[in-house]
Amino acid sequence: MPDIRHTPTAPTRAKVLAAGERIDAHRHDDHQIVYAGSGVLAVTTDAGTWFAPGNRAIWVPAGTVHAHRAHGHLDLHLVGLPADDNPLGLDAPTVLAVSPLLRELILVHTRDPAEDSPERRRLFAVLRDQLRASPQQPLRLPTPADPRLAAVCALVHADPADSRTLAALGAATGAGERTLSRLFRAEFGMTFPQWRTQSRLYHALRLLAEDTPVTAVAHRCGWSSASAFIDVFRRSFGHTPGTHNRRTEQGGQPPRGG
Repeated sequence: MPDIRHTPTAPTRAKVLAAGERIDAHRHDDHQIVYAGSGVLAVTTDAGTWFAPGNRAIWVPAGTVHAHRAHGHLDLHLVGLPADDNPLGLDAPTVLAVSPLLRELILVHTRDPAEDSPERRRLFAVLRDQLRASPQQPLRLPTPADPRLAAVCALVHADPADSRTLAALGAATGAGERTLSRLFRAEFGMTFPQWRTQSRLYHALRLLAEDTPVTAVAHRCGWSSASAFIDVFRRSFGHTPGTHNRRTEQGGQPPRGG
């Protein structure tokens, strides 16, 4: 691929990105944990897009070509690990749950990356232990390889509120429902309804990061009602969309005063 920046050492640092700001495609010889303390982070590779609000982080293995995009004001924290230090044993990008403790460890570790003290090394050891204990989360939009699948995915991404069935979407793109159903399972490992829910949640997170009202998010992303959206969102992220921004800024803790 052309114009791929190669930075051998994955940096450990904090960085602020404005809404819509991007970090173009690049790769490291090290592993990296990418965490958004506020806003929503999207990490894209050839294989797909992984997305994470403030109570999730993304594991990017060494050598992976990836790009970042900020949705909402993004408080970005990066933690680099040597290629021979893989506490997760993962060789593909993965979304991880971030507990309040892990959040604080990441914030402290990226606050002054030039510091080298016994205390910092002990904190990093605890951070690695917390990484190993972090549950994996299926917040990913795979990149379709088959052009028939890509055409259907493009229609849904262009209008998350489009409620057409897979058969109707197939008719609009010249593909059969059975063929498309098989492709969703073969390429993505999920059914069309499961994939569409992931797509709608991704768009919902982006809109919430822009402070769009919950009811408007629900309708723009294809839910029949705000209550249906709230139910799916709560089951996916453990809290309601109405408290989402406050909770992610606090690492999943309940907001004060409610």
